[in-house]
Amino acid sequence: MYTIEKIDLGFQLTFAGRITKAESEKWYTESEQVLKGLQAPFGVIIDMRTMGLLPVDAQAVIVRGQSMYRSRGMERSCVILDDAIMRIQFMRLARQSGIFKYERYIDASAHKHWLAEARNWVSHGIDPAQ
Repeated sequence: MYTIEKIDLGFQLTFAGRITKAESEKWYTESEQVLKGLQAPFGVIIDMRTMGLLPVDAQAVIVRGQSMYRSRGMERSCVILDDAIMRIQFMRLARQSGIFKYERYIDASAHKHWLAEARNWVSHGIDPAQ
Protein backbone atom coordinates (compact mmCIF):
# COMPACT_ATOMS: atom_id res chain seq x y z
CA MET A 1 0.00 0.00 0.00
CA TYR A 2 1.17 3.55 -0.66
CA THR A 3 -0.14 7.09 -0.35
CA ILE A 4 0.97 10.36 -1.91
CA GLU A 5 0.02 13.39 0.17
CA LYS A 6 0.64 17.05 -0.72
CA ILE A 7 2.12 18.88 2.27
CA ASP A 8 3.46 22.39 2.85
CA LEU A 9 7.05 21.55 1.83
CA GLY A 10 6.15 19.25 -1.07
CA PHE A 11 5.00 15.67 -0.57
CA GLN A 12 4.81 12.94 2.01
CA LEU A 13 4.92 9.45 0.56
CA THR A 14 3.96 6.51 2.74
CA PHE A 15 4.72 2.92 1.80
CA ALA A 16 3.49 0.00 3.89
CA GLY A 17 3.50 -3.77 3.65
CA ARG A 18 4.87 -5.58 0.65
CA ILE A 19 5.01 -3.41 -2.48
CA THR A 20 4.68 -5.47 -5.66
CA LYS A 21 5.86 -4.50 -9.12
CA ALA A 22 2.24 -3.76 -10.12
CA GLU A 23 1.75 -1.49 -7.12
CA SER A 24 5.06 0.29 -7.72
CA GLU A 25 3.99 0.92 -11.33
CA LYS A 26 0.68 2.32 -10.08
CA TRP A 27 2.64 4.62 -7.72
CA TYR A 28 4.85 5.74 -10.61
CA THR A 29 1.84 6.58 -12.82
CA GLU A 30 0.07 8.44 -10.01
CA SER A 31 3.29 10.33 -9.23
CA GLU A 32 3.54 11.44 -12.87
CA GLN A 33 0.07 12.97 -12.59
CA VAL A 34 0.74 14.63 -9.22
CA LEU A 35 4.01 16.16 -10.44
CA LYS A 36 2.59 17.67 -13.67
CA GLY A 37 2.78 21.45 -13.59
CA LEU A 38 4.27 21.50 -10.10
CA GLN A 39 6.28 24.54 -9.10
CA ALA A 40 9.84 23.56 -8.18
CA PRO A 41 11.68 23.24 -5.88
CA PHE A 42 9.93 20.93 -3.45
CA GLY A 43 10.87 18.34 -0.86
CA VAL A 44 9.72 14.82 -0.10
CA ILE A 45 9.41 12.88 3.15
CA ILE A 46 9.07 9.12 2.64
CA ASP A 47 7.69 7.06 5.52
CA MET A 48 8.71 3.41 5.13
CA ARG A 49 8.52 2.34 8.75
CA THR A 50 6.11 -0.50 8.02
CA MET A 51 7.25 -1.49 4.55
CA GLY A 52 8.91 -4.78 3.70
CA LEU A 53 11.89 -5.24 1.40
CA LEU A 54 11.21 -4.45 -2.24
CA PRO A 55 11.16 -7.37 -4.64
CA VAL A 56 13.74 -7.15 -7.42
CA ASP A 57 11.17 -6.46 -10.16
CA ALA A 58 9.75 -3.46 -8.25
CA GLN A 59 13.16 -1.90 -7.58
CA ALA A 60 13.67 -0.70 -11.18
CA VAL A 61 10.29 1.09 -11.06
CA ILE A 62 11.23 2.82 -7.80
CA VAL A 63 14.56 3.93 -9.28
CA ARG A 64 12.71 5.44 -12.28
CA GLY A 65 10.32 7.15 -9.89
CA GLN A 66 13.12 8.61 -7.79
CA SER A 67 14.73 9.99 -10.95
CA MET A 68 11.41 11.45 -12.06
CA TYR A 69 10.85 13.26 -8.74
CA ARG A 70 14.37 14.73 -8.96
CA SER A 71 13.95 15.81 -12.59
CA ARG A 72 10.63 17.49 -11.75
CA GLY A 73 12.16 19.65 -9.03
CA MET A 74 12.72 17.61 -5.88
CA GLU A 75 15.42 19.45 -3.98
CA ARG A 76 15.84 17.10 -1.00
CA SER A 77 14.18 13.97 0.40
CA CYS A 78 14.26 12.13 3.70
CA VAL A 79 13.44 8.45 4.19
CA ILE A 80 12.08 7.29 7.54
CA LEU A 81 12.81 3.63 8.30
CA ASP A 82 13.22 1.33 11.26
CA ASP A 83 15.21 -1.46 9.63
CA ALA A 84 18.92 -1.49 8.73
CA ILE A 85 18.45 -3.77 5.72
CA MET A 86 15.78 -1.47 4.28
CA ARG A 87 18.18 1.44 4.73
CA ILE A 88 20.90 -0.38 2.79
CA GLN A 89 18.45 -1.29 0.02
CA PHE A 90 17.20 2.27 -0.39
CA MET A 91 20.66 3.79 -0.24
CA ARG A 92 21.63 1.50 -3.12
CA LEU A 93 18.52 2.48 -5.11
CA ALA A 94 19.20 6.18 -4.47
CA ARG A 95 22.71 5.77 -5.84
CA GLN A 96 21.29 4.11 -8.96
CA SER A 97 18.74 6.90 -9.51
CA GLY A 98 21.19 9.73 -8.85
CA ILE A 99 19.42 11.19 -5.79
CA PHE A 100 21.72 9.84 -3.08
CA LYS A 101 23.43 13.15 -2.29
CA TYR A 102 20.01 14.83 -1.88
CA GLU A 103 18.54 12.15 0.40
CA ARG A 104 18.91 11.45 4.11
CA TYR A 105 17.81 8.44 6.17
CA ILE A 106 16.41 8.45 9.69
CA ASP A 107 15.95 5.40 11.91
CA ALA A 108 12.62 6.15 13.60
CA SER A 109 13.34 3.62 16.36
CA ALA A 110 16.36 5.71 17.44
CA HIS A 111 14.97 9.21 16.83
CA LYS A 112 11.99 10.31 18.90
CA HIS A 113 11.53 13.48 16.81
CA TRP A 114 12.08 11.91 13.39
CA LEU A 115 9.44 14.01 11.64
CA ALA A 116 10.92 17.31 12.86
CA GLU A 117 14.40 16.14 11.81
CA ALA A 118 13.09 15.10 8.39
CA ARG A 119 11.34 18.45 7.91
CA ASN A 120 14.52 20.32 8.91
CA TRP A 121 16.51 18.45 6.28
CA VAL A 122 13.92 18.77 3.52
CA SER A 123 13.09 22.44 4.06
CA HIS A 124 16.38 23.87 5.40
CA GLY A 125 19.13 21.39 4.52
CA ILE A 126 19.91 20.67 8.19
CA ASP A 127 21.33 17.16 8.42
CA PRO A 128 19.53 14.85 10.85
CA ALA A 129 21.42 13.81 13.96
CA GLN A 130 23.14 10.47 13.51
